[in-house]
Amino acid sequence: MSYSYLSHLECPQCGDHYEAEKVQQLCVCGSPLLVRYKLDKLKEDLRREELDGRKADLWRYHELLPVVDEANVVTLGEGMTPLLELPRLGDDYGLSSLFMKDESLVPSGSFKARGAAVGVSKAKELGVKKLAMPTNGNAGAAWALYSARAGIEATIVMPQDAPKITRSEVALAGARLYLVNGLISDAGKIVAREVADKGLYDASTLKEPYRIEGKKTMGLEIAEQLGWEMPDVILYPTGGGVGLIGIYKALQELKEIGWLEGRLPRLVAVQAEGCAPIVKAWEEKAERSEFWPDSETAAFGINVPKALGDFLVLKAVYETDGAAIAVSDAEMSLEQAKIARLEGSFICPEGAAAFAAARKLAQNGWIKPDERVVVLNTGAGIKYPDSVQIDPPLLEIGEFI
Repeated sequence: MSYSYLSHLECPQCGDHYEAEKVQQLCVCGSPLLVRYKLDKLKEDLRREELDGRKADLWRYHELLPVVDEANVVTLGEGMTPLLELPRLGDDYGLSSLFMKDESLVPSGSFKARGAAVGVSKAKELGVKKLAMPTNGNAGAAWALYSARAGIEATIVMPQDAPKITRSEVALAGARLYLVNGLISDAGKIVAREVADKGLYDASTLKEPYRIEGKKTMGLEIAEQLGWEMPDVILYPTGGGVGLIGIYKALQELKEIGWLEGRLPRLVAVQAEGCAPIVKAWEEKAERSEFWPDSETAAFGINVPKALGDFLVLKAVYETDGAAIAVSDAEMSLEQAKIARLEGSFICPEGAAAFAAARKLAQNGWIKPDERVVVLNTGAGIKYPDSVQIDPPLLEIGEFI
């Protein structure tokens, strides 16, 4: 058996194929490329029971990942995060089966470690020495840390008001860190120029094909953790949307190799009211989104005015009879506090947005009380210390409560 059943890269827009043995970025038509595998052969060679006993990390699914030689794997132990049942919060929502896929426990404290692990590993395998990317914070932190472990030089450009902790992670990892007085879209223009001028590997969202393969392992894990049964609904906080695209791709691949049966879960793209281009496109039944001007939200990770893979996000939502919904920053804040009080989890603002959306959809009947619902918390709340304001009473020495 092969370590990976990698076949080729394919353009989902025009259908062109590309070799996976050399560096590839976008298709000539401008679309992101997707990784394809020899699924018919894998179906013959591997039974899902053979996963038993493998390491509890995302590399347990190496046959469905693009790294051909195990020696090129760059890992910090990422993957196999808890799928926690939330009974008290479920009661509050009127749902009998509510779960949280908790990505706060991966290296660097966010789901971005998955994309970085696979993306950097494949970059190493392809001989990449220098890469560059724009980021809202967590992705840059993860790619800087994994690049350091791989011996790859990283150039990271992020908005000036990106979370301070993520800026520190990038700097401490030895990456070339630059701040821009603008949004991630402005950072992207700077990176594009740097890539063009210096021939760097462009690790921007979906401008390389492999980040999505790391993100898809969230879908693989959810399926395995639910005993190879699919939930009814999966809610995902959506900025660039790579995680949602990846989960959809994972479930499709599992169906094709016979490890899953039945209808795919309804996928929900969750955005902030201050930056909701995917929601607007979905409401208009459009295939692509429009640039969202003057975007602003406390959930910094989903402040993406225009996603390169918007058409893939919308396709996943449409083809699963899903939905796209926006929530306010105030709703996120209330949900973040409620989850901490009821379930003891300090989640990130983006995760809180997804839970606020689950509450709305349960209340309006779109999610039925007996449906099994999985909500993605994409990072640790402690990475956003300014998202919570408290003013506890101060006791003097010798005072009592």
